[in-house]
Amino acid sequence: MRVGLTFDLKQRYLDEGYSLQEVAELDSHETIDAIASTLQTLGYQIELIGNIKDLVIALAHGQKWDLVFNIAEGLHGLCRESQIPALLEAYRIPFVFSDALTLTITLHKGLAKALVREHHVPTADYRVVRNLSDLDYLDLPFPLFIKPVGGGTGMGIDGNSIVHNRTQLHSGIVNLLPTHKQPVLVERFLAGREFTVGVTGTGSNACAIGVMEILVDPKSDQGVYSYATKQNYLDCTRYRLVEGEVAQECAETALGAWRALDCRDGGRVDLRMDSNGIINFLEVNPLAGLHPVDSDLPILARLSGVSYKELLKRIMDSACQRVGLSQ
Repeated sequence: MRVGLTFDLKQRYLDEGYSLQEVAELDSHETIDAIASTLQTLGYQIELIGNIKDLVIALAHGQKWDLVFNIAEGLHGLCRESQIPALLEAYRIPFVFSDALTLTITLHKGLAKALVREHHVPTADYRVVRNLSDLDYLDLPFPLFIKPVGGGTGMGIDGNSIVHNRTQLHSGIVNLLPTHKQPVLVERFLAGREFTVGVTGTGSNACAIGVMEILVDPKSDQGVYSYATKQNYLDCTRYRLVEGEVAQECAETALGAWRALDCRDGGRVDLRMDSNGIINFLEVNPLAGLHPVDSDLPILARLSGVSYKELLKRIMDSACQRVGLSQ
């Protein structure tokens, strides 16, 4: 089977003058090489395509693939993750992971929370702030947590994301709105434990690989799983596998959100307990990082006894079954 690989290479954008934080979500040569070589060992014929501009050129020249393994995050706009899937849908080329609609909704944390709440998945009360005047109508009790509505990899999140009064809230919004040029999600702060759940499969076939608790050193950004702590996770973050009743509750909540958002093939769902021990949906990552050593999903899989090769096999099996392809 001929499989194309679409991706946004971090170094390519750094060479064009983008900052490290601007390209934080993008992939390294190590990740691309690991995915390509692992898929080859699974029997697939791999062709590196590249980013959206490379894909446009390839499509214009009449190139096609049996399946495209898409991990391109995009760089501009709240629809950035859905740009390549939309192109592939237009050319009727099947691809791995979620479709353009799901990737648009899930990147906007407010829309994702609204949809999962409609499906009775617990999530903290929230508001989306588009300008400073919206704060006049904000009626949520403190403490609150603020972050860019479409950020990833902890961008825009630090120790100041937890706000305890209106002065801190105003200051945080004043900083985030112009810096990230997108609305800000304001939600009730959940004071309990934080988890991420790895998921493979689609719809009724989706299942949880495992549940991992994230423990951040309180000295690092007040214990917030922020951009800085993610970049320096070896020094300030510990991960441990969760089992028993808590793990079961996390898996049920994660799968409820995964299915409500029509996510496909593989990814992660982030959760946090409130002060009453209720598991709440935070956000979903339907294009989870796949660096074999450093990314949360492979780390979680490894702790759960699932090798990197087996993780990619499960993802590919889901995609092939979903679109009716056999290797």
